[in-house]
Amino acid sequence: MKVAFLGLGVMGYPMAGHLYNAGLDVKVYNRSAAKANRWQGEFAELAEASVKEAVVDRDCVALCLGADEDVRTVLTGPDGVFAAMPAGGIVIDHSTTSAELARDMAAAAKECGLHFIDAPVSGGQAGAEAGKLTVMMGGDAAACAAVEPVLACYAARFRRLGDSGDGQLAKMVNQICIAGLLQGLAEGLNFGQQAGLDMDAVVDVISAGAAQSWQMENRAGTMLKGEFDFGFAVDWMRKDLSYVLDEARRQGSSLPVTALVDQYYAQVQALGGGRKDTSSLLLALQASQGKK
Repeated sequence: MKVAFLGLGVMGYPMAGHLYNAGLDVKVYNRSAAKANRWQGEFAELAEASVKEAVVDRDCVALCLGADEDVRTVLTGPDGVFAAMPAGGIVIDHSTTSAELARDMAAAAKECGLHFIDAPVSGGQAGAEAGKLTVMMGGDAAACAAVEPVLACYAARFRRLGDSGDGQLAKMVNQICIAGLLQGLAEGLNFGQQAGLDMDAVVDVISAGAAQSWQMENRAGTMLKGEFDFGFAVDWMRKDLSYVLDEARRQGSSLPVTALVDQYYAQVQALGGGRKDTSSLLLALQASQGKK
């Protein structure tokens, strides 16, 4: 299968590298020439100058971009993927978008004789670099099965969860859970610090019990050290949560905790922490107590 990968950000860069290292015939494209040149230097493979050049002869195109408008432009523009890709090809969108956008892109792809899979990922920068991502897919069952050898290059787990848009809805569930867990962890750590406890010792004990989570194991120690530079930024989380809250309003779902955590993330942004990682919720609590 001839593959193109579009978008060489903190996630896409290592994902495209795994494709190359697995021996696939891969082309890459990135809007920023600096990242494209760096990838080209590391993997000794030419980065294409345009989307059209990257996808014109590809069986499969994967992309990992920012928001709805980025995906729509790259896919449906006059020189975009849908216009240039050969009929019968499969597009895998690893971006986190709205479910509505995914459904629109699936319909547009079908009109062009293509298949579209919404396939957002979880696992962060570390998961992308290790090739251990989780992929949530929505789309045609046969198309999802056909791209499994591609996904296996950078994902430890991938599963079709339903029709177009369902992958994005599953990612929303993921983000709801993460936001709540991180806020609870931030509040617990802050409470313990205020009480004067040895929080390294506390975390060591409680991480063996019912409070254990991936976030506690991987972020509690760094949060206590004031380190918040681990890939997935607050700005991106707020973008994701905006899709979650919009979808909840459409469904009539109640997400009181998620809506509250979104506002705490807004406080982190106001403190200049938009590029800090999502565990920086602790900063909002500390700021409310007059700490820096």
